[in-house]
Amino acid sequence: MKRAINWFEIPVTNFDRAFKFYNTIMPDALSEVAMPGMRYGVFPYDTEKEMIGGGIVEMEGYTPGADGAVLYLNGGDDLSAQLAKVEAAGGKVIMPKTAIGDNGFMAMFLDTEGNRLAFHSMH
Repeated sequence: MKRAINWFEIPVTNFDRAFKFYNTIMPDALSEVAMPGMRYGVFPYDTEKEMIGGGIVEMEGYTPGADGAVLYLNGGDDLSAQLAKVEAAGGKVIMPKTAIGDNGFMAMFLDTEGNRLAFHSMH
């Protein structure tokens, strides 16, 4: 096994609002993909390069929440730029940029749907 995570899904209750949020904090992050019985937005990934993929999902039975596992999104070279867009896009910063030693920096936020997520970057 090369990696523990292969795919992730972030549940949303308002696809349009969430799609706009993620494309604001991470420009051009999502593309909408037609899927039966749901609305699906996919983050960029490349299976040939073994990049982990995932998306946002609006579907019956998918409930957003701030408890449970935390997904760390790529904060680029310096997560400060993306974090600065969170509140203006309708989310809420719940932990500012914080040093985590040799592992770089992280920050946590709530998206427009109430999901708790984080950014990670090395600077």
